[in-house]
This record gives sequence, structure tokens and C-alpha cells, in this order.
Amino acid sequence: MAYNLKQISPLDQRESTALGVKLPFSAKGVFTSVYTTKEQYKYNVINFLLTDRGERPFNFNFGASLRSYLFEQIETQTLDSLESYIRSQVEINFTTLKVKDLKIGSDSDRNSITINLSYIILNTNENDNVIIKIQNI
Repeated sequence: MAYNLKQISPLDQRESTALGVKLPFSAKGVFTSVYTTKEQYKYNVINFLLTDRGERPFNFNFGASLRSYLFEQIETQTLDSLESYIRSQVEINFTTLKVKDLKIGSDSDRNSITINLSYIILNTNENDNVIIKIQNI
């Protein structure tokens, strides 16, 4: 009989060691620590999707530059292009993640795009998702 064992990242074995910080930053302590690789992957993906290329010092190729899509006409062709762009960028920049599902919704009256990205962490076979709403205010 085969057993489906869950792999645990060595970084998750030390419960008192923080791996990163949560987004958005809180007002009280500013930084809230993250202690699991699953959570840190989630915040890394959020950070990547919300960052524009050239915005991060010393790493000018980091970021998905999604805000530029806000000024495009929101139609099926644009949303399909955005979906394939996000898929390719996540695969290039996060080699240990596999996109499981990606849904992009739009509200043309509010000029906003909602991204629902579900992914699998390949090292541990854990599932997670990120929901981001980008809006031109």
C-alpha cells in the first residue's frame, strides 16, 4: 500500500524562526512576521503581482507591472492576454510554484481587475490562492 507523505520544508521545522513579513504592513508594529514557507510564498506572490518593473532598487526586472493594464480597454482579448502574461511571469519567477487555476474578472464601470490565482507549491504539494483587486482610483 502506498502512502502519500507530506513533505515539510526544513525552514518550517524551526517554529521560532521568521521567514519574512506579511502584507500589508500593520499600523501597530508595522511588520508582522511569517513563520511558514506556505505563507511566505503567498506574500511573495502578492508582492510580485503588485510591484511594477523598475520599482524595486537593484532588481529592476522584478514585478508584473499589472497597473499598466488598468488603462487598457477591458475586453475579452485584453483579459486573455493578461491571463497568459500572469501565468508566464509566475512560472518564470517562481519555479517552485505551479499555477493550478487563474481567473480574471473585470468591472469596467469601476475600471478594476480582480485576479484569483490558485497555485501548488511543488516542494510540499500544498495548495494556496491569492486574490488581488487592482483599481484605478
